[in-house]
Amino acid sequence: MDLTLAPVTADNWRDVADLAPHDEQRRFVAALGARYLLLGVYGETWHNLGVFEGGTAVAHVMWGVDDDGSHWIGGLLVDAHQQGRGIGRATVEALLDGWRADRRLVRASCHPDNTASRALFGSLGFVETGEWDDDELVVERQL
Repeated sequence: MDLTLAPVTADNWRDVADLAPHDEQRRFVAALGARYLLLGVYGETWHNLGVFEGGTAVAHVMWGVDDDGSHWIGGLLVDAHQQGRGIGRATVEALLDGWRADRRLVRASCHPDNTASRALFGSLGFVETGEWDDDELVVERQL
């Protein structure tokens, strides 16, 4: 699998906006990538990245930096037709690799019932902190 994480631009935003999870996942993530794109465009926290395989949008992820300097991963949405291939894992690993030189504290959050997300972050060395961000558990990993 040859994935590229790239900024969302005028040339690719429509493909990223149309990404959608499985119906049963919509209680954990946005129904469409478009919601996350808007958070990145109109909010002050998030930066959007599209995840592409051979020019095809397969996932979306947001990242941001908190006031304490920690990096956050948010809005990880793998298109329903692309799931089960390791795209989520490869996306998080690529972000971690990019931040490793800065030895950052990296955080993310996930709904407590989202067993797939909790397992993914746990398998990548993230630990649950006991903190909550709205209705989601906070996980973190020191690079």
